[in-house]
Amino acid sequence: MKLRKTPSGKHALSLTVALLGSTLLAGCFDGDSSSGSAVDTTLFPADGQLEATIRRTTGGVPHITADNLKSAAFGHGYAQAQDNVCLLAEAIIKARSERAKYFGPGNDSINIINDFSFKAQEILSGAKAEFPTLSPESKAMVEGFTAGYNKYVSETDPGSLPPECRDQPWVKEIAPTDLLAHYRVVGQFASGAQFATGLAFLAVPPGESPNPVAATPIAGNEESMLRKLNVASAAAENTRRIRNFVDTGLASNAWGIGSELTESGKGALLANPHFPYTGHRRLYQAQLTVPGYLNVHGAGLLGTAIPLINFNENLGWSHTVTTSRRFTWYELELKPGDPLTYIKDGVEKPITSKTFQIEVGGMGPNPVVLERTFWFSEYGPMLAANEANPAFQEWGGTGLVNDGPAAYTYRDANANTSGLLDTWLGMSRASNLEEFKEVFRQCGSTLWTNTTYADDQGNAYYIDSSSVPNLSDASLAVLNFKRTASPAFNQLFEAGITLLDGGKSRDDWVEGECAGLVPFEKKPQLQRTDWVQNSNSSHWATNPDQFLTGFSPLFGPENAPINPRTRLGIKMLQNPTDPGLDSNTKPPAGQDGKFSAQDLIDTIWNNRAWYAEQFLPELRSRCTAISADPVNVPQALLPEDPAVASPGTLSVSEGCTALADWNGVYDLTSTGAHLFRTFIDIYNRSFDEDLTVDFDPADPVNTPSDPSTDNVGNADDPMLQSLAAAMVILDDAGIAYNSPLSEVQYYQASGGVPPGSDPALAETQTARIPWHGGDGNIDGAFNAIGVVDSIFAEDTRIPRINNAEYLGGIDPSETEFRFAAGLSPEANEGWLIARGTSWHFGLEFTDEGPEAYGLVSYSQSSDPGSEFFSDQSVEYSQKQARKLLFTDEEIEANLVTGGEITLSN
Repeated sequence: MKLRKTPSGKHALSLTVALLGSTLLAGCFDGDSSSGSAVDTTLFPADGQLEATIRRTTGGVPHITADNLKSAAFGHGYAQAQDNVCLLAEAIIKARSERAKYFGPGNDSINIINDFSFKAQEILSGAKAEFPTLSPESKAMVEGFTAGYNKYVSETDPGSLPPECRDQPWVKEIAPTDLLAHYRVVGQFASGAQFATGLAFLAVPPGESPNPVAATPIAGNEESMLRKLNVASAAAENTRRIRNFVDTGLASNAWGIGSELTESGKGALLANPHFPYTGHRRLYQAQLTVPGYLNVHGAGLLGTAIPLINFNENLGWSHTVTTSRRFTWYELELKPGDPLTYIKDGVEKPITSKTFQIEVGGMGPNPVVLERTFWFSEYGPMLAANEANPAFQEWGGTGLVNDGPAAYTYRDANANTSGLLDTWLGMSRASNLEEFKEVFRQCGSTLWTNTTYADDQGNAYYIDSSSVPNLSDASLAVLNFKRTASPAFNQLFEAGITLLDGGKSRDDWVEGECAGLVPFEKKPQLQRTDWVQNSNSSHWATNPDQFLTGFSPLFGPENAPINPRTRLGIKMLQNPTDPGLDSNTKPPAGQDGKFSAQDLIDTIWNNRAWYAEQFLPELRSRCTAISADPVNVPQALLPEDPAVASPGTLSVSEGCTALADWNGVYDLTSTGAHLFRTFIDIYNRSFDEDLTVDFDPADPVNTPSDPSTDNVGNADDPMLQSLAAAMVILDDAGIAYNSPLSEVQYYQASGGVPPGSDPALAETQTARIPWHGGDGNIDGAFNAIGVVDSIFAEDTRIPRINNAEYLGGIDPSETEFRFAAGLSPEANEGWLIARGTSWHFGLEFTDEGPEAYGLVSYSQSSDPGSEFFSDQSVEYSQKQARKLLFTDEEIEANLVTGGEITLSN
């Protein structure tokens, strides 16, 4: 393992893992692998000629075989471009800070803000600096994938591309550094990306304006347009929308099942990422094979040259987004009278500056060049902390850590991503648990996720494998003391702001063996032979038979409440033969209590939900008590936008009848599920103090619990009032209480116009496809799905159809929220699902090898003209899992028509 410095002087981590016989070796390589040495033909073609065979099987899954790693990545890049060229091209434009150039300023000038911020975060310039230092393995993958993408783009008529990028000038060949820049965006999704919408843009010293200026003379009309943009005001509005700097809005479930609980006596895995159905974070399924070197089947985010959530012959794993913190904020103690100098350990240090330029189209016949200066500390870009939280003052105001003038900055654990592909290559090539662990011993990181694992030896293993700042014991002691002594400081911490003292080197990250990140032996991890799990609660309750405690608070809370999906997941693991509320629902592990691959995919699709199992019996009891008597409906329980008026009182008998007939799960045939969703959303938000049994760390699954019996069964019963309010909302939306879920909840792809177009021009691209599952937060559903409030495909500027929602808390002094998990007030719209269960599967290791069943819920391709655009979406709707093909015999038997091609560069 070797630490090195990038040309910018920042530490980066390079990790290469290779198999030699049956032993996993780890090492680092600097420079170009081919310069001055023989070509490693497992990585690169001896003659420089790239060649790969792509075999497409059912669902459009590419199985890519090549003689070397670069050629395999070449085939992967080509296949991804065939299916998702518009999304890939748009991702590269984003990483190159060229959105404003091609798409114009954007809604609320977001393209200008993003483009400048990504330059300040060194997205492209950092990639160019990193590229020469990549390991040979990473170079092989990045160069190969780029070559495959370029081959498709260069050989395809621009007029035949999907409508979102047809004949667009921004679809063009790319450089390997462009792809690496995209990886830097991916790496910072749960860190720096949150500062790229305005928080870094607004950080200017006293007397400076954050608004960009023209770098060259411009016409009067262009100058007028620039003034009207008021970029700084738009950036400020963006920052106020961020409520928590740790919560990414993503979710996932993962179970590792050990030998004690499987039919085969070997390991099994449940993989259930809950990711966006649109945009760059779609997961793409593929199998990559380099005989004798690599054979892995899985899915990765678009653009990644190797799949990320995978299995091979011996082991498999999945990822879940962590509760960990990938960055720290620093308060700088400014020198009095000098806002560009700070004091650290008594020594003066400069706040430096860099000036960047971007091009902005749509303001005249030619793009206008704008210019902005950004400021930096030794840690990274400066932040306008006062825009993020009112506890902070403007640059130069009185600090929170010290009494003097202060300014704020941050350090990002995922600012440099040169080891990204090496980490997943090492995991994919491992053949047993020790080899798998070695990847993380050598400082491998999965950026912002946990890893849950199972193997053919019956091991189940969990590790928080994310990038977490390594603070000293002294720094952690001060942090913990401040959280205990100051409720205001702890409130900042709970909002995701880890505020450290930039005036003391005590609070610097401990560089150590992993370049400032927590090393392997200090990461939360657990190995068992029964089970481990994670559903986005912290590491603490991975298995309540063995709580994980004593870790850095930057990994997440301990001895604290867990989320409803985690509670339900643990309940199902602890009671594998219990079907839940509906006796017709298949128990998680069937009747024998032992899991198989089919059991695990069926568990995802059983559509059970924590809140139904916790509260439905009690609600039904109160329905019986109230009978047909009226219930008071407070106006405060109802939406403000659009306003829904309270009838004053309402009998809940019809709603109670619908809930009496509900089977308690979120299947398509379930009637009344949507009524309970609307009820539980109102009850949990409006009566959050109603439970009488407090959280007990000794029983995290069953506590908190038990609604209060005050006013039980009468007109002021909080549960019945919430039910009555839910009925009023559904009446307003024109939805019957007893409608089957299939009639009110659906997936429907939309788009059809390029970035920069009026979002109102977006069109539907499929019929409505009924969608089972429930909201992970509101319903507490294990099979978590949800509505996305955005006029763009996620992470992109590609327009999509976005339904209106019922809103509350619209007063500027309040926090805006939506009702019923995004129910639309528009007639017959219901819930338009656009995130959640995505790439998902159940896997079991058997004597014959890995056996897995699953799907990509939104299908492989984002091209509406492709046969693979919605085929798997229909299969998801019908609960028809595909077998995930692994052997040559299976692949050959399931080729689609014309499904095999061999390509070369």
